[in-house]
Amino acid sequence: MTSCWVLTDGTVGMVNQALGFAEAMGLRPVLKTFRARAPWRFLAPQLWLMPHWAATPESDPIGPPWPDVIVACGSKSIAPVLRIRRKAAGRTKVVYVQDPTLDPRRFDLVVAPMHDRLSGPNVLVVRGAVNRVTPARLQAEAAKFAGRFDHLPRPRVAVTVGGNSAAYRLTPAIVGKLCTDLATLCRRDGAVLMVTASRRTGAEAEMMLRAGLKDLPAYFWDGSGDNPYLAFLALADYVITTGDSVNMVSEALVSGKPVLVAHLEGGTPKFRRFHADLEREGLTRPFAGRLENWSYTPLDDTQRAAAEARRRLGLGPA
Repeated sequence: MTSCWVLTDGTVGMVNQALGFAEAMGLRPVLKTFRARAPWRFLAPQLWLMPHWAATPESDPIGPPWPDVIVACGSKSIAPVLRIRRKAAGRTKVVYVQDPTLDPRRFDLVVAPMHDRLSGPNVLVVRGAVNRVTPARLQAEAAKFAGRFDHLPRPRVAVTVGGNSAAYRLTPAIVGKLCTDLATLCRRDGAVLMVTASRRTGAEAEMMLRAGLKDLPAYFWDGSGDNPYLAFLALADYVITTGDSVNMVSEALVSGKPVLVAHLEGGTPKFRRFHADLEREGLTRPFAGRLENWSYTPLDDTQRAAAEARRRLGLGPA
């Protein structure tokens, strides 16, 4: 059996991307968390000297025997995996997820989103973020939560809300506008809402959302019990997601449902390219206060890139 590590800094988004890609490759990875201490955590990867000294006491042990494959994600994982690649003398293949912002030839493979505009003979380009969502997983989650949500009338609208980040702001005005638009869907179209917030939403914005939706046919997950997020994607007829998260938009597109993006305040050139690319391909549309119908082929870039990665690394079919 091919041995595999998933190496990240433990951030949920990084873990989900690297783990999702390893799983799509048909591997059973061991999760390794590497957290860097000062001064390494403040430096670009190419400036790390003796990266094996950079780990905090909370990091997982990282030493031989080295695995056959490492799938890494996040800038803090770069120097450690490049050191392992050297120590293993080519026996460990390193797949890096996202743009490493250094020469991709230093890795065996790089899996980069299209909006990063990265290219090279060992670069696999995907349209969004690789993730753990698959049609089979969506079907399983729908079955798991069927008793709780199958009675809801249609149209059902999954609403996934992100929040503040380095690039975006979820302002009170945007929350208020979102609540007003969602109320219109309920009253005009008879929509039922299935709503989840994220850690980045923040207590104040979440309270505003709950207050704005309290008199509507809306199920708002309260954070207790199993997370119904994937079940919402599977059981909904439409998905409305805020545009601050490449991960959330990419995961929603696996469902094949119309995905309407509610844009927040701010943005970066990369984010604008990401949203423009998806709109141009007919995958998403901006949320303009109404439900829209269109069809597209569900996003399968994670599975496609993982199969190509297995081929290039000589692992054979999964």
